[in-house]
Amino acid sequence: MIRVGVIGYGYWGPRVARNFQALEGCELTVVCDRSEDLLRRARQAHPKAVLTSDASELVRSPEVDAVAVVTPVWTHFDLARAALENGKHVFVEKPFTATARQAEELIELAERKNLRIMVDHTFLFTGAVRKIRQLVDDGTLGSLYYYDSTRVNLGLFQHDVNVIWDLAPHDLSIMDHLVADKPETLIATGQVHLNGFEDLAYITIYFSGRTIAHINVNWLSPVKVRTTLIGGDKKMLVWNDLEADEKIKVYDRGVSVTSDQSIHDLLVSYRSGDMWAPKVEDAEALSREARYFIHCISNNERPINDGAAGLRVVRMLEAADRSLKDRGRPVSL
Repeated sequence: MIRVGVIGYGYWGPRVARNFQALEGCELTVVCDRSEDLLRRARQAHPKAVLTSDASELVRSPEVDAVAVVTPVWTHFDLARAALENGKHVFVEKPFTATARQAEELIELAERKNLRIMVDHTFLFTGAVRKIRQLVDDGTLGSLYYYDSTRVNLGLFQHDVNVIWDLAPHDLSIMDHLVADKPETLIATGQVHLNGFEDLAYITIYFSGRTIAHINVNWLSPVKVRTTLIGGDKKMLVWNDLEADEKIKVYDRGVSVTSDQSIHDLLVSYRSGDMWAPKVEDAEALSREARYFIHCISNNERPINDGAAGLRVVRMLEAADRSLKDRGRPVSL
């Protein structure tokens, strides 16, 4: 039985607590939050759990084997480090840490103590991303040309991070999971309009191969859009995460170019075949992720969304900040 304590019971914390509580082989033993109102709400949902407003009490508790840190990013490092130092495995909300140096320190500490770190890259456990990964792995799409994502809506404005740190970790973690090539250079542009942080931004990432990624994040859009285009040399797909049924559509469309002697002899042919919508599992991603975390602890396995995966995302976020400050200067990764 893996005993879990949750720090942070605001927006995402109740979902994390509910999913760990529902798992076989897992027990939610402690819930921590500074807000008395939120603790009263936790009492109603988890009457058997110990409630506390003191995070140090939770991380030192002998009744806790793993700690879920579901708090603002600037608190992640201190809380996760305290949990690891007290021999607890950690589950950390995205993004992993506020700096790459913090992430590196946590990874080294976990390895020294033989503890597991899992970063909450929830989208990796959705049926859609799992299906896309299958299509990439089995060669259905062929060699990847591009990853193009639009993740926009009106609000919710954050008061401690810009729109890149708020929304882009989703796409950066998905892209990191799907694209085999290593990212080499990042360019980010954006603008501040309302609260002192960039509220819209565009990120371009060049990879070691021929793949290029483009990510559009925006708090000022009049509509909510969650659409990703992924193109390969064999097939292309559209993933609309707001679609109720056919979230993924695969298109047998593409372009072939042949040449005899010179550029003037280029022959371009277009392929336009069928479209199909593969079946996508609709199980709750966070439930699958929580179960996987418990499995990795019980079997001493390294998660796919471990500290190293979280570090790669944080490095790209830091690079985006540097590029933003220099109005789109390319930053090497």
